[in-house]
Amino acid sequence: MRLTDLSRRDLLLLSGAALATPGLSSGAQQGARQPQTVRDRLWLWSHVAGSYNGMFGLPGKSRMTPAEAAFYMGIPNVFMLHREGTPEAPLDQFALAFEPLREVVWGIVGESGATEEKEREMVLNLALHNPKISGVVMDDFFREPKDGRVSALTLNQIRELKQRLHPSGKRLDLWVVLYEHQLDQPLAEYLALCDYVQLWTWYGQNLTGLRTNFEKARKLSAGAKMALGIYWWDFGNQKPLPMDLMKSQCETALQLLKQGHIEALVFCGSWLCDRGLETVAWTRKWIQEVGRESLPRA
Repeated sequence: MRLTDLSRRDLLLLSGAALATPGLSSGAQQGARQPQTVRDRLWLWSHVAGSYNGMFGLPGKSRMTPAEAAFYMGIPNVFMLHREGTPEAPLDQFALAFEPLREVVWGIVGESGATEEKEREMVLNLALHNPKISGVVMDDFFREPKDGRVSALTLNQIRELKQRLHPSGKRLDLWVVLYEHQLDQPLAEYLALCDYVQLWTWYGQNLTGLRTNFEKARKLSAGAKMALGIYWWDFGNQKPLPMDLMKSQCETALQLLKQGHIEALVFCGSWLCDRGLETVAWTRKWIQEVGRESLPRA
């Protein structure tokens, strides 16, 4: 049977065999197991199918769902982000597609720092009751200082959120996005409240300074675990990302992972996987080559 003949249900069933961790019966058990391969530390940044069609100079239109994209790329962990009212409630129904995956983190602050109390409550309710979900993430959280505010939520709001993420019986991690062009802002007090900090390079040409920027981010985020975001498109300049930069950022990320300096590689994103991008095709092959490599035990 050809891949093009597979139904969405077939894809999800196959992804369960390909991505789920053997011998684990629940998401809680999976989260408790220390990852020991490169593949275990790979994540896919996701929005609903069709997101960003006609934007950022992207070619074609995407039809691939987050779960389908994760299976296609061989990535076992997913970040699911809200955008313009999607995914629609009920979230439990939408989350069913992620059951074959290893781990999920759900967005609590979305694109451009968008966040509403009603949506945060909806996500928290899902995350606290879904054993597959291990945390929440704040996207585009920091901004240029305006009216004394540099973030989508105040420090007190973050502290209140942290208390709700640690009820009896389950602990949810708090992730946050940090861009390379924000490294000189006074953000240390905010980052200190987060469990994981993701460094993303919005402008492709700045990848030449990835090592230096990572060290700055790690110093700024003292106490938090680090992750590296990897784009398949130069969003800052709205054009294809050169392959030499694509390869070099993956090589740097792999070195940092093996050295124990980062906990995860996060690829962006699900809505780019079916647009015929060379960067996506190369990454898919790269994952097949390095995914089984062992990592030193923590």
